[in-house]
Amino acid sequence: MTKQQANWSPYDNNGGSCVAIAGADYCVVAADTRMSTGYSILTRDYSKICQLADKCVMASSGFQADVKALQKVLASRHLIYQHQHNKQMSCPAMGQLLSNTLYYKRFFPYYSFNVLGGLDNEGKGCVFTYDAVGSYERVGYSSQGSGSTLIMPFLDNQLKSPSPLLLPAQDAVTPLSESEAVDLVKTVFASATERDIYTGDKVEIVIINADGIHRDFMDVRKD
Repeated sequence: MTKQQANWSPYDNNGGSCVAIAGADYCVVAADTRMSTGYSILTRDYSKICQLADKCVMASSGFQADVKALQKVLASRHLIYQHQHNKQMSCPAMGQLLSNTLYYKRFFPYYSFNVLGGLDNEGKGCVFTYDAVGSYERVGYSSQGSGSTLIMPFLDNQLKSPSPLLLPAQDAVTPLSESEAVDLVKTVFASATERDIYTGDKVEIVIINADGIHRDFMDVRKD
C-alpha cells in the first residue's frame, strides 16, 4: 500500500491580470476584478489596484493574502517617510522601496507580481515592473498575472519600446495620447478575457495625470 501524505502549501494563486502604460504626462494602470482559486470564483468584485501615494499606484496579481500583507508594509513605511521628510514619496522612490521590500523576503517571498505606475518628479509617466523577489525595471508598458502571456505580445506589437542597448538612451514612454492608451487597455482586456479563465467580470482602469487620479470601469465577459 502506497503511503499517503497531505501536501500543504503556504501559497495559492488567485489569478487576474494587471497592465500599466506610461505616457508623456500620464500613466494608465488597469486590472480585472475577478479573484479565483482553482476552478472556483471567490468574488467578481475585488480591486487589485492600491494607491500608495498621491501620484503612485500599484496593481498586483498572484496570492492576494500576500499582496494585502505587502500593501500594509508599504503603507507603514510610507507613513514613516512622510513623518521624516514632510512630503509624499515620489513614484521612483516608491519603486525602489517596493524592490527592497520584496528582496528582503526573498527566502520566503511574497507571492505577488506587481506593476507600479505613476508620475515621476518631472511629471512624466513611469511604469516599474517586478518579479516576486524584487528584480525591477523602468519600462514604458508592462503586464503581470495570469493573462500576461496573452497581453504582453499584443502590447509589444502596438508599442514596441526602443532597445535599452541603444545609445544615446531612448525615452521609454509610449507615443500614445491618454485616450488612445485607455482604449488600448480596454482592447487588451477584452482580448485576454476570451482566452484566460482567471481574467474577467470587470476591468478597473486608473488614470494618473497632473489633475490627480481618476477611476473608470469596464464590464467584460462573466463566464
